Amino acid sequence: MSDGAVSVMDYDEHNRTYNGFINFSKAGTITLLTIVLCLAMVGFGGGGGKVAAVVFTLLSIVGLGIGMASGDKAHRAPGAVFLLAGLTTLVLVS
Repeated sequence: MSDGAVSVMDYDEHNRTYNGFINFSKAGTITLLTIVLCLAMVGFGGGGGKVAAVVFTLLSIVGLGIGMASGDKAHRAPGAVFLLAGLTTLVLVS
């Protein structure tokens, strides 16, 4: 860089990439928490828990895909699946 060359950074692309990373991090974390709930369903829910765990695992993957296509609202679809899985876990365990 001593020859006077100037580095040009594309700030719009940088911000777009950063926002995508943050959105994926939020949606991915919620999806992983849903999978942990599914593991609890398998462990404590009996036969119905295993079926529910398979269903919610598939729904969480679909929710992650929908969330990533949603842009800034990436956490809403995986969050809805997480809430439903949590309520189902409470019903199965009690």
